[in-house]
Amino acid sequence: MAKDHETTAVSVNTESKDTFEYGEHTAAAVVTNHSSSSAYGQQGTTGDSASTSTADIHDKELSAGVARIEAMQKVWGKWGYIILLASLGISQYIYSLDGTTTYMYLAQATSGVGEHSLLGTVSTAGGIILAVGLPFIAKIADYFGRGEALAFSTILFTISYILYASANDIGQIAGAQILYSVGATGLSMMTSIILADVVSLRFRTLLKGIYSLPYVINVFVAAEVYNYIINGPGWRWGYGMFAILMPACLLPVVLTVLWGQWRARKLNVLQEDYNPEKSFFKHPIKALILCHYEVDLPGLILIGASLALLLLPLGLAPTSSNGWNTPSMIVMLVLGCVLLPVFVAWELVYAEKFGYQPIAPWRFFKNYNISAACFIGIADFVSFYLQYTYQYSFVYVVKTEWSERDMTYFTNTQTFGLCIFGTVCGVILVYYRRPKWLLVGGLCLRLLGVGLMIHSRGALGSDVELVWCQLLQGIGGGFAAVLIVLVAQALVPHTDVAIVTALVSLITELGNSIGSAIATAVWTSQMPAQLAANVPTTNQTLLNELYSSILVIAEYPSDDPIRQGVITAYSHVMRNLCIGATVTAVPPILAAIFFIDDITVGDKQNVLDNRDLTGERDIEQQKPKDTNKAGLDSESTTATH
Repeated sequence: MAKDHETTAVSVNTESKDTFEYGEHTAAAVVTNHSSSSAYGQQGTTGDSASTSTADIHDKELSAGVARIEAMQKVWGKWGYIILLASLGISQYIYSLDGTTTYMYLAQATSGVGEHSLLGTVSTAGGIILAVGLPFIAKIADYFGRGEALAFSTILFTISYILYASANDIGQIAGAQILYSVGATGLSMMTSIILADVVSLRFRTLLKGIYSLPYVINVFVAAEVYNYIINGPGWRWGYGMFAILMPACLLPVVLTVLWGQWRARKLNVLQEDYNPEKSFFKHPIKALILCHYEVDLPGLILIGASLALLLLPLGLAPTSSNGWNTPSMIVMLVLGCVLLPVFVAWELVYAEKFGYQPIAPWRFFKNYNISAACFIGIADFVSFYLQYTYQYSFVYVVKTEWSERDMTYFTNTQTFGLCIFGTVCGVILVYYRRPKWLLVGGLCLRLLGVGLMIHSRGALGSDVELVWCQLLQGIGGGFAAVLIVLVAQALVPHTDVAIVTALVSLITELGNSIGSAIATAVWTSQMPAQLAANVPTTNQTLLNELYSSILVIAEYPSDDPIRQGVITAYSHVMRNLCIGATVTAVPPILAAIFFIDDITVGDKQNVLDNRDLTGERDIEQQKPKDTNKAGLDSESTTATH
C-alpha cells in the first residue's frame, strides 16, 4: 500500500444540496484530492464517461452506499470490525431460528382465522415478493447506504411480526407475509453485501459458511421451540418473540455501521455535498422522482408482475373448481409469458435510454463469468427441486420402517451438508485460493449424488445408500452455493457488488419455482397412471384417495399388496424425476469448466482492480502490463466478453 497516503476524502456530489439535475440520476461518489492526496489513483476523466468498462467505474463514481462503507472502514478500528461481524453472526442465528419455526406457525395462523386453504397462495405471494425484494434492497443499499438499508429491513421485519401476532383475518396475515418477505430478503441480502464490503475475497466464503452453521443447530432446536410455543402460549407468541429478538440482535449491526459513517464525516474522510436522506425532507417530491430512477421502478414492477402471473396460478389452480381449465388461469400464464420478455427488453435496451439504473445491467451479461454464474445457479436449483419437491412424500410411503424422526433427519441431510461443507469450502479457499476448480468439484459431487438416486429410489436402495446420495448432494451443493456468488462478486468493481449479488440470487431463486413446477407437472401427470397400473384394484375411488393423501397410504401395512403397488408406482415416478434432475445437473459443470475464469482470490475486495476494502489502490502492484487471472486488464479492459 502506498505509504505516503494517509487519508482519502470521498465526496458525494452529483447533485447540489438544494437542486436536482435530471440529466443525471446517480448519486455518485468520486475521489477528490485534498491536502492529503488520494490513494485511489487517478480519477477517471470526464471524456471517458461513455465507457461501459466495469474495471474503471470505481475511478469515476461510487454510489453513496459504497462511498460510505469504504470511508467507514478507514475510521472504525479493530473493535468496530469485531462488533459488526459478531453482531451479524448472532443475528444469523436468530434469523435461522425464525426460518425453521415461523413457517410452521403460518399453518396455525391461517387455520386460526379460518382460511387454511389459502396457505399455499399466501406462501407463493411471499415468495414473489422475496424475489422482487432482492434487487430492491440492493438498490436501497447503494442509494442510501448499508446501515440505512439494514435499518429499513429491520423495521419491516418487526412490523411483520407484530401484524402476525395480532392478525384476525387473512388480509392481515397476507400483509404481514409481504412485509416479512421484504424484511427477510433485506437481512439475507445485506448480510451478503456487508460481507462483500468488509471481508476480502480470500476469507469471504469462510465467513459466509460460518454464518450458515446455525441452521444445523436449529434443525434440532426448532422442533423443541415449536412444541413449547404451540402447547404453551400459542402461535401468536411464536411470532411475537421475534418482534423482540430480531431488532435486539440487528440493532448493534445498524448502529455500528451508522456510527462508522458519522465518524467518517466528522473526520472529513467522507464529504457529502448530496445527502439522500436530507433531500427527502427538503424536497420530497423531487427526491422520490430521483429515487424511482435509481431503483428502476418500472423494472421492479415488470419482474414482479411477470412472476406473480406465472407463479400464482400454481397455487390457485388446484383450489379452483375447473383447475387449469379455468380461463383466468390461462390468461394469467399468457400475460406472465408476455411480460417476462418485456422485462428483459426493458433492462437490456430501454432502461438506460430513459435514464434509469437497471437492476440487470447489460454489461453484467456481456461478462461471461457472471452469465455463467447465473446459469449455474438456476440450473442447479432446478435440478435440486426436481427430486426434492416430493422427497418427503417418497420416503414416507416407501420407507415403511422409518419413524417420523428418521424421515425428518433424512430430509434435512442435504441442509446439513450444505451448511457444514460450505464452511469447509471456505477453509479450503483460504489456502487453495482458486474457486473455479472447487466449484467444478462441488458440481460433480452434486451430479454423482443425484445420479445415484436413480438406482437408490424405492426398495432398490438401502438406507445407507439413500442417505449417502443426499449427503453427496449436500457436500457438492455446499461448495457450489458459496462459490457462485463469490465468482460474480470477484469480477465486478465494488460499486457493482450489491446489484450483481442481487441479480445472481434472483436468477438462482427462479430455479426453485421452475424445478418445483416441473416436478409437480410430472407427478400429477404420471402418478395416477402408475397407481392404476401397479395397485391391484379397480376401485377408482380408492385410487383417487391413494393419489390424494399419503396418510391414506400409511394405513396399509408394508406387506399389503396395495402398499406394495403404491411403492412401485412411487419408485417409477421418482426415477423419472431423478433422471430429469441428473440431466439438468450436467450443464452447470460444463458452464463452470468453459465459462468461469481460473481466478486467484486474495486480500482485495475484487480481482478487477488493485483496491482494498477501503477503496485504496496498491500502487506498488499497479503496472500497465498487469492483468488479473480473469484475463481482464486492471486499468482499461471492459471486463466484458
